[in-house]
Amino acid sequence: MFNAIGRIFRTPDLRRKLGFTLGIVALFRLGSFIPAPFVDFGNVQQCLAANAAAGATGLYDLVNLFSGGALLQLSVFALGIMPYITASIIVQLLRVVIPHFETLYKEGQAGQAKLTQYTRYLTIALGVLQSTTLITVARSGALFPTADPACSALITNDAWYAILLMVITMTAGTGLIMWMGELITERGIGNGMSLLIFTSIAAQFPGSLWAIGIARGWDVFAIVILVGLAIVVAVVFVEQSQRRIPVQYAKRMVGRRTYGGNNTYIPIKVNMAGVVPVIFASSLLYLPALIAQFNQAKQGEDPQAWVVWITNYLTKGDHPLYMLLYFLLIVGFTYFYVAITFNPDEVSENMKKYGGFIPGIRAGRPTAEYLDYVLTRITAPGSIYLGLIALIPLIAFSMVGANQNFPFGGASILIIVGVGLETVKQIDAQLQQRHYEGLLR
Repeated sequence: MFNAIGRIFRTPDLRRKLGFTLGIVALFRLGSFIPAPFVDFGNVQQCLAANAAAGATGLYDLVNLFSGGALLQLSVFALGIMPYITASIIVQLLRVVIPHFETLYKEGQAGQAKLTQYTRYLTIALGVLQSTTLITVARSGALFPTADPACSALITNDAWYAILLMVITMTAGTGLIMWMGELITERGIGNGMSLLIFTSIAAQFPGSLWAIGIARGWDVFAIVILVGLAIVVAVVFVEQSQRRIPVQYAKRMVGRRTYGGNNTYIPIKVNMAGVVPVIFASSLLYLPALIAQFNQAKQGEDPQAWVVWITNYLTKGDHPLYMLLYFLLIVGFTYFYVAITFNPDEVSENMKKYGGFIPGIRAGRPTAEYLDYVLTRITAPGSIYLGLIALIPLIAFSMVGANQNFPFGGASILIIVGVGLETVKQIDAQLQQRHYEGLLR
């Protein structure tokens, strides 16, 4: 293993790519701590400390997780990579609704470049919208769930030009993050956007684990580490698991050449949806709480009944009703997303076009029905697995008082494991091209 790592740094091209990637990641983390204009940095830090001491959780924990803690610090990179993730998901879903998007997707590299351009434009638009919302919430004093007076004085200037400058700064920060991610993809190692998300989440690990050790003792800390390692092993096992459907291609004579006749397979992963259903479910559960937050009763008035119900049942992650709804939404969104991203009819038509067939299954409609049958059965355990993994932070919050962004569960562990495996595969492939040996012999 150490010899393989040594070969990485002895290979000039690979060393240059790794150095470039680490340099961009360092700049990304630096920007997460630079406050935006007209933000009272002292009050923000005071509110963060009070929030951590109270163990309170707010509506923006998931977005804060993806921004590496930059959101609640109101930094220039406060929005993080979240606008780009949202824009990518929206463009992908629009393929089902708008035929032009589906046509572009099938055009190959030129069409993909056009879709990427649409994603960039939508990212900037979402950056403007989300930065405006974030500044509005910060001005109202509702960004932190604690009652510290400093949390109502996070912004030093309420003038229109100050607000405009903050919106422009945060949106520009989103555009810069998007550009940095594309630079890593082009000149570095791995997928740039995924690595920036990986960095944001990994940066929260030490603080979350240290807080558990301080609050619950080092024996609980050791147990959490052991349980966390077991969860990582289980997640790696499931993420690598796939159902391989065998496919045979008939031989064809074109002139004097023979084409086809080979055997291959269609890999259907147990977790085809990745982390997207968890993000969908979390975002949907945030909406009622967000609406209730902007309809709080004025001083001296009784709150409305529906606001009280939402506050009691849909904002507390340790409540059984919240957990049940969260789990059911994840299961539903898993089926929804898999149905959009994997089209059995399209796969069947492509196989038929090139003379491929599944042994024992007729080409055409029977093949599509068989693929749909297999996909439905394999999505069931995959959706339950996603739901259970997403509930781990909520259970940890109620049992050991950990933050809801508990590192060994939910979106955190899925992204860390997924991006880590993919990056290691890319480094391994680059090593095999140059030394005929990968990271592991």
